Amino acid sequence: MAQPRVVTIHYTLTNDQGEELDSSRVEGREPLSYVEGAQNIIGGLENALNEKNAGDQVKVSVEPGEGYGEVNEELVQPVPRSAFEGVDTIEPGMQFQAQTPGGPQVVRVVEVGDETVTIDANHPLAGQTLHFDVEVVEAREATDEEQEHGHAH
Repeated sequence: MAQPRVVTIHYTLTNDQGEELDSSRVEGREPLSYVEGAQNIIGGLENALNEKNAGDQVKVSVEPGEGYGEVNEELVQPVPRSAFEGVDTIEPGMQFQAQTPGGPQVVRVVEVGDETVTIDANHPLAGQTLHFDVEVVEAREATDEEQEHGHAH
C-alpha cells in the first residue's frame, strides 16, 4: 500500500444558492492540510482529491451522504428551559455544548418557548450538497509521526 500523503489545499465552500460558507482564501487564513485516510476532512472531498498533486484545481459537489449526512429529525428535540440555567438570554441560532451519553455534543437553538427550548444536534451543514472549489497547494508523503497522530504537522 502506498504511503499516506499530507495534502495541503486552498478551498472555497458554497451551498446550492452559491453563498460562500467557508474559505481558506480569506486574508489571514492558512491553507488546510490533512493526512489522507485519517478522516480529517469529509469523505466526498477527500475521494475527489485522491491522486491530485500540487497545482491541480478541482471543483467538486459533495452530496450529504458523503458530507455531513442527512438531517436526522431525532436530533431535533425540545428540552426544558431549566437545562439552560445561568443563561440569561436564549435566542435561535445560539450554540451550546451539551453533555450526552456519547460525550460532548454541540447543539444549536432552533426555537425558544416559555417552557422549552428546541435544540438541533445535527451538523449545521447536514442535508446540504456542498460545492468545493479547491486548489492543491502541496502533496507530500506523511511522516511516521503524522501517520501515527492522524494529522499534519
